[in-house]
Amino acid sequence: MSQQVYVGIDLGGTSVKYALINTDGQIVYKSDAPTAKDAGGEGIIDQIDDLITSALSEMDYDRSQVHGVGIGVPGFVNVEEGYVYEAVNLGFKDFAFKAELEGKTGLAVFLDNDANTAALGEMWRGSGEGTKDLLCITLGTGVGGGVILNGNIYHGHRGVAGEIGHYTIVTEGGAPCNCGKSGCIETIASATGIVRLAKEHLGDYPDSKLQGKSNIEAKDVAQAAEDGDALARHVIKQAAEALGVMLGNYAVILNPEKIVIGGGVSKAGEVLFNPIREAYQKYGLPHLTGHIDIAPATLGNDAGVIGAGWLVHHNTNKIGL
Repeated sequence: MSQQVYVGIDLGGTSVKYALINTDGQIVYKSDAPTAKDAGGEGIIDQIDDLITSALSEMDYDRSQVHGVGIGVPGFVNVEEGYVYEAVNLGFKDFAFKAELEGKTGLAVFLDNDANTAALGEMWRGSGEGTKDLLCITLGTGVGGGVILNGNIYHGHRGVAGEIGHYTIVTEGGAPCNCGKSGCIETIASATGIVRLAKEHLGDYPDSKLQGKSNIEAKDVAQAAEDGDALARHVIKQAAEALGVMLGNYAVILNPEKIVIGGGVSKAGEVLFNPIREAYQKYGLPHLTGHIDIAPATLGNDAGVIGAGWLVHHNTNKIGL
């Protein structure tokens, strides 16, 4: 029998990452393209259909070999209906994504939030492999999260479980967040938050290596912290303290087996992970802290497409396709 594959798509406001994934969760083909967001929802549907056609042609497959299409979308998604309530970065609002794409491609389509698909990827073939109770955090421009309980994403009543970037960590005088609140952990522990803190404290550290830089980025702060820069270490400690408080509270509520941290900020390595673990030990329940590993994600940019593939793997096996 010819090889059966899943199409995994990580749909972002800047780029579309897409892959063909075998039934063991291994990528057999991957590529990416700039997102055609100026073309609107229908234009993106057409683009995805074209990318699927291109990938299958490149590997000399046909559509009969595709079990289905899994997609991670950066927005609020009704998973059962495949309906996107809103995806600001894509300009989607009340968009019947699943129905539109199934009609265009003739393939079964399964949707979830992009942070959830990244978490599923890490559970299936990444740092969380073999783990059924997992929290996966993405530290990037914002802070995302996916909650996995007993091997499945937990969505909650309104589908927004895991939106931990909007966990309130500063109750008074916190920085404003894009969600409309203030004091969210995203304003401190994201790449944007780390840069904001560094700029705010520059005046207190005249000898910092970050002085005079015209465009400070989170990676600059991480590198300076690794080099012993006092300002950078202060900022990283603030971010780590915030994450330690949040993770300690999360652990006592849902008691995961493992916590996985990915995203661009996580590339800072142990200069970030060591203070996160220290803060977690400080604020977490002692009965739990020694039994929950905090580990870096391992799949990088592939997590989203592999997790999208898992959506197909899980759902088609469940319904016997």
